[in-house]
Amino acid sequence: MTDQTPSMLDLVIELHKLLDRLGPGSVESTNRALDFVEGLGSMERVLDLGCGTGAQTMTLAERISGSITGIDLFSDFVDELNARAEKRGLSNRVRGVQGSMDKLDVELESVDLIWCEGAIDGVGFEEMLGYWSSFLKPHGYVAVTCPSWLTDNRVAEVDDFWTQAGSGLDTVAQNVDVLQKAGYVPVSTFVLPKECWTENYFAPRRAAEANLAAKYPGNETVAEFIAGNHYEEELFAAYGNLYGYVFYIGKKL
Repeated sequence: MTDQTPSMLDLVIELHKLLDRLGPGSVESTNRALDFVEGLGSMERVLDLGCGTGAQTMTLAERISGSITGIDLFSDFVDELNARAEKRGLSNRVRGVQGSMDKLDVELESVDLIWCEGAIDGVGFEEMLGYWSSFLKPHGYVAVTCPSWLTDNRVAEVDDFWTQAGSGLDTVAQNVDVLQKAGYVPVSTFVLPKECWTENYFAPRRAAEANLAAKYPGNETVAEFIAGNHYEEELFAAYGNLYGYVFYIGKKL
């Protein structure tokens, strides 16, 4: 038992730092997106932005022999990514650094591929695609997942949830239009399967929540945090046919 009262951000970090994934996704979906990217074998420099603990970073490293840098705001996640890379003998070309995706300390037109799973929506889909373009080499690629409406039939309850989370939802068509206007040729889009949410994220998150509840018994902040997570699950169970994470792959003109 502890008397410490964690903040909501503390709980987000504590919950997620030991999870394999920090959001919906899968090895299969990452590989499917990579299949649309040409020239993987000759890529020299890749950025994985909002990398978290590095689940997708490790998949990138299996397909790309060049340098891969994961960038995340939170040192706990970066440390876990670096531990994974060391365990797999990848430290010579895969490393995590603490930083922000909207303040890159990278040379212009020096990057072959910018990857971002589950993080662009919190900073701004349109803003980041435009900003990142200057760091990509000519004909470089960008690949991101972003929560999106899969239909024009919007549900106010879902809209409210994602807006309050800082990630207002647009349709796939709207996001593809943004991709084009930012100077990319749309290469492909596809929806992540529901199992990427239910089996790969929600289920392990539930187990981690049980540990949190045991560590902070009777803590109202922890109870509120867990209740919010469960509400997210309920929304997806009810309306997951109307929205989901979508992979967007584009090639810089």
